[in-house]
Amino acid sequence: MKQSRFARILTPTVIISALGYFVDMFDITLFGVVRVGSMQALGITSVEEMIQVGVKLYNWQMGGMLLGGIFWGVLGDKKGRHTVLYASILMYSLANIFNAFVTEVWQYEALRFLAGVGLAGELGAAVTLVAESLNKEDRGLATTLIATLGMTGSLCAALVGKYFAWNHAYLIGGILGLLLLVARFKSFDSEMFKKLKHSNVKRGNLKLLFAPKRAVLYLSAVLVGVPIYFITAILMTLAPEVTSELSLKTPVTAADALIYGSIGLAVGDLASGLLSQWMRSRKKAIGFFLATALTLMIIYMNAHGASDTFIYLLCFLLGTCAGYWAVLVTTAAEQFGTDIRSTVATTVPNFVRGSGMIIATSFLIIKPHFTIVQSVLLIGGIVFALAFLALFLMKETFGRDLDFLEDGEKETETSPELEPELAN
Repeated sequence: MKQSRFARILTPTVIISALGYFVDMFDITLFGVVRVGSMQALGITSVEEMIQVGVKLYNWQMGGMLLGGIFWGVLGDKKGRHTVLYASILMYSLANIFNAFVTEVWQYEALRFLAGVGLAGELGAAVTLVAESLNKEDRGLATTLIATLGMTGSLCAALVGKYFAWNHAYLIGGILGLLLLVARFKSFDSEMFKKLKHSNVKRGNLKLLFAPKRAVLYLSAVLVGVPIYFITAILMTLAPEVTSELSLKTPVTAADALIYGSIGLAVGDLASGLLSQWMRSRKKAIGFFLATALTLMIIYMNAHGASDTFIYLLCFLLGTCAGYWAVLVTTAAEQFGTDIRSTVATTVPNFVRGSGMIIATSFLIIKPHFTIVQSVLLIGGIVFALAFLALFLMKETFGRDLDFLEDGEKETETSPELEPELAN
């Protein structure tokens, strides 16, 4: 009896992967929510010291994610996707639990670094496993479900951070991770990877990414995602500072901007995935969301005299437009062969996340030489221009057969309708 599409998508692998990304986003968001309370508990009270320590903690966590992306990605190709899922979940769960008992800043920094390393492995390994396990017509919807549920983890973290003490919130995050680890014991690698594992093909070879054509595809996948973190790091997190020159009727707060933006991100992840399926194109869906986000950014930075409600509406809409995360990670996984797919799918999202540090630093550097509005428009213009160029250079991968290698031993099989696109 033929299964319905709903039944084909809601497999244990997809459900557990979605829950994994939920916990992943819960932890990433939780740090931002409890940051001030946790630092006050460590005796840090001055605004200047909070900024300095807060930035250091953020950089330690992001540094861990950048290094972890490489480590888990290569390990996923060499040892298996499920190995990464087990080890990474255990690492960030224990780091969260120990976070609840820190008494010194250096302990906090070390644990945020370890948590960052652990968090780096979840999404890429999960998307790779799901993409290889489902047929080409269903995998886009499956990864959309994973990303959408993941973004609701951010909202739950905001609520937990608001109603629980900072150390209790970390304990909740750690316990959720350990519960997920127990559920993950029933997950296995895809048949596609198992077949490759018993061959003589070298897996997780980073040198493959330095070949000119692959390097362009890889860099393009990263650049296409950078506007997401421009929107969240500048237009949402720094909303009070960014709108200070717009003479708003009522000032906005970063917390509210992030709440509305997070809701938009969840909606956008679902909408971008469905649009990609309807258009039968990853590139067209991403292009539509990028173009709409660029338009909204220009409106945002010209909203002189607007109300705070209008800015929050724009944050929601910008979050929705930045919600092409699911389609982006799926596209990155589909660009490369099975022997290096986990490396790409794990490192790309973490390098995109790391771009937030570059964007924020660039804003601080150029702000003294321009107005805030001019600085945002300049950085935003560069970010979006590079994203559109990168999108043009990427391959269309909708419906692509993923059973191929980068070492040239097995060629990619594509449907006739995609041949013109793949030739670009």
